[in-house]
Amino acid sequence: MKRLAILVYAILSYALGLVAILYGIAFVGGFVAKSVDAGGEGMPTLAAVIVDLVLLGIFAVQHSVMARPAFKAWWTRIVAPAIERSTYVLFASLALGLVYWQWRPIAGTVWITSQPLAGILMAIFWIGWATVIFSTHLINHYELFGLSQAWAAYQNRERTPTGFKTPLFYKVVRHPIYFGFLLAFWATPVMTASHLLFAAASTGYIFVGMWLEEMDLVAHFGDTYRRYRQTVSMIIPMPPKRG
Repeated sequence: MKRLAILVYAILSYALGLVAILYGIAFVGGFVAKSVDAGGEGMPTLAAVIVDLVLLGIFAVQHSVMARPAFKAWWTRIVAPAIERSTYVLFASLALGLVYWQWRPIAGTVWITSQPLAGILMAIFWIGWATVIFSTHLINHYELFGLSQAWAAYQNRERTPTGFKTPLFYKVVRHPIYFGFLLAFWATPVMTASHLLFAAASTGYIFVGMWLEEMDLVAHFGDTYRRYRQTVSMIIPMPPKRG
């Protein structure tokens, strides 16, 4: 029963994570009434900026702190290691839900484009999200979202963690998931002040997140990752350097 409960918990957390991602696409793209551009109670600009930054800050703190090895070592004394990643996904989804729910739009428009540029920007938007999702599958999507860990626990077997690998996109950019997010956040035919705040703040967090993640990767993989870092670009896809 305990193993079954772990598996059900992981599946529900994964489902909530998928809902958060799918709604995030609609939220950023403006495909729902309550989006990054519209919906919610109006308030003075400064107050709205503060509220929005606090919301993004809550997600950033949760997302970064719970991903650190030191926190995981402490956290797995409280929760079973098999559901550590699923719990991370659950908390991240709830933090995103809070952003979607309480986001306050800001009046003003930075740019409005017309065809064919508008169509090109929308294509880049979808390419960005496709890059994010496809890149998770390149490095083991189900481990990233906690299902592999729960499935191994359900089968009562030891699980071998995924080793260091650089498939496809990872041969030309070290962080294709973050690169995809940047495309998705900045490529919009209509850039409102709200969208600009969201894109700029998220970009700042992405670079902080990359810096933290790279420290963890060097600590875990050592010279293997150092050599990889010397030859492959961090965020802009480029041919790998020789040597």
